[in-house]
Amino acid sequence: MTATTTAEATTTAQDRTDGAATRALVRAWIDGWIVSRGTSDPMDRPWGWTIDAGTAHHVSRHVLPEPAESDVRALVAATSAPGTWLKLFAEDDTVRPWIGAGWHFDRPGFLMTAPLTAERPEVPAGYTLTSWTRGGTTRVLVRTIEGHFAARGQIAPTGPNAVADQIETSPDHRRRGLGSLVMRTLQNTAYKAGATTGILVGTPEGQALYSALGWVTRSPMASVYFKPSEG
Repeated sequence: MTATTTAEATTTAQDRTDGAATRALVRAWIDGWIVSRGTSDPMDRPWGWTIDAGTAHHVSRHVLPEPAESDVRALVAATSAPGTWLKLFAEDDTVRPWIGAGWHFDRPGFLMTAPLTAERPEVPAGYTLTSWTRGGTTRVLVRTIEGHFAARGQIAPTGPNAVADQIETSPDHRRRGLGSLVMRTLQNTAYKAGATTGILVGTPEGQALYSALGWVTRSPMASVYFKPSEG
């Protein structure tokens, strides 16, 4: 075997390993996300999974951990229902040429993970924090002393993993440590439930916060939805 052939074989084996790791991580994210959102179970597809989300603007989503051009083009061609989403674990620019008319890009996402440890966050002066658990999902709500909304988030532990979801801070209350408060509270809740790894898909804005808290980016995610009347 030549040196070139050996290198190519090593690269191919590494690609398979990386692809398998990404697929496993995406499936772990899905397992927590469906609990957090109360959606259907994921339906296995050759290229990934389909999930029925069940809302008017998010009827269903197809999740492709290793999107191939042929699969994406086939899904795009077969879709006629507005509210269909594609979650493609690749850069926007990679998949953009595969997307046809009526499809639109949402903000890019970033699949991230973090080891979970015990946390003891303090609530800043002027705010209160409330948390509750229902249906396997813990929610955290931060308000001002007067009761005004300031920040929120939720997390769904699923065995060794826990998926953080819908993290939000009001524009009027940003840069006051509330995003960190929410995340650390959720992480502590999941850790106490026995989870060891946190998983989430963050926005570009959220990525900076999560990185500062020790989260590591594992993959980009392009998010595309079908709405032929838009644009």
